[in-house]
Amino acid sequence: MSTGPGTPSAPAPTAPTIPAARRSSMFSSLKVRNYRLFFAGQVVSNIGTWMQRIAQDWLVLSLTGSATAVGVTTALQFLPMLLFGLYGGVLVDRLNKRRALLVTQTSMALTGIALALLTLSGHVQVWHVYLAAFVVGLATVVDNPARQSFVSEMVGPDQLQNAVSLNSANFQSARLVGPAVAGLMITGVGTGWAFLFNGLSFVAPLVGLLLMRARDLHVVQRTPKGKGQLREGLRYVAGRPDLTWTIILVGFIGTFGFNFPVYLSAFADDVFHAGAGSYSLFNTLMAVGSLAGALLAARRGTAKLRVMLAAAVAFGGLELVAATAPSLWLFSLLMVPIGMFGMTVNVTANTTVQMGTDPAMRGRVMALYMMVFMGGSPIGAPIAGWITDAYGVRAGLAVGGTIAAAAAVVIGLVLARVGNLRLSVGWHGGHPRVRFEPREPAEQQEQLAPAA
Repeated sequence: MSTGPGTPSAPAPTAPTIPAARRSSMFSSLKVRNYRLFFAGQVVSNIGTWMQRIAQDWLVLSLTGSATAVGVTTALQFLPMLLFGLYGGVLVDRLNKRRALLVTQTSMALTGIALALLTLSGHVQVWHVYLAAFVVGLATVVDNPARQSFVSEMVGPDQLQNAVSLNSANFQSARLVGPAVAGLMITGVGTGWAFLFNGLSFVAPLVGLLLMRARDLHVVQRTPKGKGQLREGLRYVAGRPDLTWTIILVGFIGTFGFNFPVYLSAFADDVFHAGAGSYSLFNTLMAVGSLAGALLAARRGTAKLRVMLAAAVAFGGLELVAATAPSLWLFSLLMVPIGMFGMTVNVTANTTVQMGTDPAMRGRVMALYMMVFMGGSPIGAPIAGWITDAYGVRAGLAVGGTIAAAAAVVIGLVLARVGNLRLSVGWHGGHPRVRFEPREPAEQQEQLAPAA
C-alpha cells in the first residue's frame, strides 16, 4: 500500500472477485461492536433525513407551486458534490474519518434546526430552503465519501460486502418510516416539526461515533498531503474498465432516472390530485421495494456486473410503464419493483467499486462514484422539472426511464466488447437464459482478421 503521492499498486483491470457470502451471514457485520453503534445511529438519523426530504419538497411546492422550484432545491443540494466532490475524496484519504464525520454530522444537525426555527416562526421563504439545501450539500462533499470508506475501517475486508448491503437496507428501512411520519406531521402540525426532528436526530450518530473503540478499527494509513493526488485517483479509475463503466452507468441513472422528488410530488399534486398523503405513500412503497433489493443483495454471494445491467434495464423499463399508469393505485404498486431494481443497481455498483479499489485510493474513488451518482442531480433535476412543467410529469418520467434503460444496454455492449465476450441466448432448465460468455478462439481470430 502506498503512503505517498506515488501510484499505489492496483489490481489488474478486470472485474473484482468478490467472495461468496453464506445466506446465514445476512447480518454478520452487526457482530462488530463499532459497526453496531454506527448502524443504530444511522437508523435514527436516516428517519430524520427522509422526513426532511419530504417536508422540504412539499414546503417548496407549497411556497411556489412549481415543480421546477422543487428541481432547483434538489439541484442545489447536490451541486456541491458535482463541483467539489473529487476534492472531498482527496481530503477524506488524508483525514481521520471518524473525526471528519463528527464535524459533518454536526453541521447538518445545525442546518436542520435553523430551518425548523425559520419555518415554525413563520418567516421561512423559498430562498431559505435553497440555502439550507446548499449547506447540507457542502457537508455531504466530505460526509459521503467518509461514511462510505469508514465502513471498511469498522468491519474489515471480510465483512465489507455485507456491511455495504446492510447500510442500504438501513437507509431504505428508514425510508419506510420517515415519509409516513412526515406525511402525518405535515398534515397535522406542519413542516417545521419535521425539520426539527431531523436536526435532533443527528444526536444518535454523533453519540455512536463518540462511543466507538478506536483500537478496534481497521485503520487504513492516511495519505499524506502531496501534489497530483486528484489526477492520481482519476488515472486509477481510468485504468480499470470495470470501475469506469460502473461509475458511468450510475451517472446516467442518477442524473436522469432518480429524480423522484420532482416526479412523485408532481404525480401526487397534478396528476392524481391526492395531496401530501399520496406523496408519502409513493415514497413508502418505493422504500419497500428498495429494502427488499438491499436485503437480497446482502444474501447474494457476489456482485455481478450482469446483475447490475439487467436491473438497470428493468428499472428504466418500469419507469416507462409507470409513466403511462392510468390510476393512482397502479402507479403506487409500480413503485415497489422500481425501488427494488433501483436499489439492486445501487448496491451492486457500490459493492463492485468498494471491493475492487485499493484501500489507499478508496476515499477518492468513492468520492468520484458519489459525485457522479449524486452530482448528476443539479443537471438532471432542473431538466426533469422543466420537462414536467412544459410537457407534463408523464413525459418527464418516460424520458428518464428511456435514458436509464438505453444507457444500461449500451454500457453492457461496451463491457462485452472490452471483455471479449459475446451475447448468448438459449434455454436452461426449461427457462430462457441470456448472458455474456467468452468468445471462442475461432471467433476471436475471425474478429481480428479485418484489422490484420
